[in-house]
Amino acid sequence: MFAIVEAAGWPIYFLILASAIALGLIIERTMFLRSKKIAPPTLLDEVVKELKQRGVSDGMLAKLASASPLGSIFASGLRNIKSPPEMMKESIEEAGRSVARDLDRYLTTLGTIASISPLLGLFGTVVGMIEIFGSQNAAGNSPAILAHGISVALYNTAFGLIVAVPSMIAYRHFRAQVDSLTIEMEQQAIKLVEVVHGQRKD
Repeated sequence: MFAIVEAAGWPIYFLILASAIALGLIIERTMFLRSKKIAPPTLLDEVVKELKQRGVSDGMLAKLASASPLGSIFASGLRNIKSPPEMMKESIEEAGRSVARDLDRYLTTLGTIASISPLLGLFGTVVGMIEIFGSQNAAGNSPAILAHGISVALYNTAFGLIVAVPSMIAYRHFRAQVDSLTIEMEQQAIKLVEVVHGQRKD
């Protein structure tokens, strides 16, 4: 592995850094963006049952807000349970925007890495080509410098694609996952408002 890095020259270190950051972000988002953790499927039923049995309390709201992102949205709405449905929905929308921002965290960075990795590979290719042309002199070509320039050009191009492809796949996957979770939480929150104000049976 070290021999490959050495053959690829100094431009490869930018790609190694990008790959390390991308791997860390992919692992972090994989652990965070789990459906059961973000929007537990039984949470709405549990909240409605708790409301019917005990009503809203500060302890219930605190526990709900810390349980999950969907729970924090529910808690925000239930703090305005005595207000008109429109005000309750508005507070839920505000909490939803905050949760959506947390779900989107780091995705821009991951998408940027996916976009710039081929460019970093192209930069390494250009450096390699400069070394190739720089090795030409009146006495002829230097085989060692020529071979090194070719290695730099090819390795950086290949590694740039190796970093870019998985990063783009992960970015697209997480982007779709966030959209799906956002829609799911929005539907659950609307159901809660309708149940609380008697517009819907649980």
